[in-house]
Amino acid sequence: MKFSLRLNNDLPVREYVALARAAEAAGFDQFWVSHDLFLRSSAVILTAVAGATERIEIGTCILNPYTIHPAEIAMFAATLDEWSGGRFNLGLAAGAAEFLKWVGLPQTAPVETTRRAVAAIGATLNGERGGDPAWTGDAYLRFPARRRVPIYLGALSPRMLRLTGEVADGALPLLFPPEHYETVLPLIRAGAAAAGRSPDAIDIAACVWCSVAPDRAAAEAPLKDKIAYYGHALSPLIWDRLGVTRADFAPIERAIMTERDPAKARGLVTDAMLAIGIAGTPRDLTAQLEGLRARGVRHLSLGPPLGPDPLAAVEAIGREVIPHFR
Repeated sequence: MKFSLRLNNDLPVREYVALARAAEAAGFDQFWVSHDLFLRSSAVILTAVAGATERIEIGTCILNPYTIHPAEIAMFAATLDEWSGGRFNLGLAAGAAEFLKWVGLPQTAPVETTRRAVAAIGATLNGERGGDPAWTGDAYLRFPARRRVPIYLGALSPRMLRLTGEVADGALPLLFPPEHYETVLPLIRAGAAAAGRSPDAIDIAACVWCSVAPDRAAAEAPLKDKIAYYGHALSPLIWDRLGVTRADFAPIERAIMTERDPAKARGLVTDAMLAIGIAGTPRDLTAQLEGLRARGVRHLSLGPPLGPDPLAAVEAIGREVIPHFR
């Protein structure tokens, strides 16, 4: 069983260094950091992390080809892979349309835009000239990339999940409740079959939001904050699994984005919404994750908030959860 740790890019940079070292010591295989707009830059965070660790793989979850040009994504991937000694994984997707609106960017043709970006980035990392049909022959890396960096797609919708099966090395789908794996896996397999690929070649990271603490109530509060911030931007596929709608998140979105009242937003998160993640003790987390293992998951990716004390949560997962599955 592979384990990875995912974090939002909302903490001071020094905290990621401590968390990455703790994750490496705890037995995590990968360390991912998001690149959400107007928070800290994942490029800076992961550069610091790469210099402070030795074994653990690092990655972005996710970059998108709307706010960052694929040529610059390829430059970044090759450079960080060089600096980390071949430990970088590129998490890529179309991004959240709701957040792209903040900077006046329409999310046009998200699947085809992502497909084109994957092809262009891969070709550029392979040393090819003009990796995209719109680029000239002068568009190529002026230094040798260490390798073609593995590309993971952050997929939520059916079409993006099928694209993952067609073109990606790995998948970063949000997979909770555990039954959602039964929706995701056939779509990835269908994409792989259409492209003549083996689905076994795709590293499917079952991405889970979790919050760990000795007390369940203490664990629930940070998970509710995470749901309040991101719930309105999730895929309809996730909402359907939870039995909620986009409209259910409207008052929460208003409280968090317009009224800037996180306490009010947290209070509006329902039990149905809370089922998008796992909150409780390490033992509670282990019991819930068993549902994913029973469905064939071989890569468990644990993500924020992780708990009121993320560092303590990472250490507890290393002591109690990872050894159970290994």
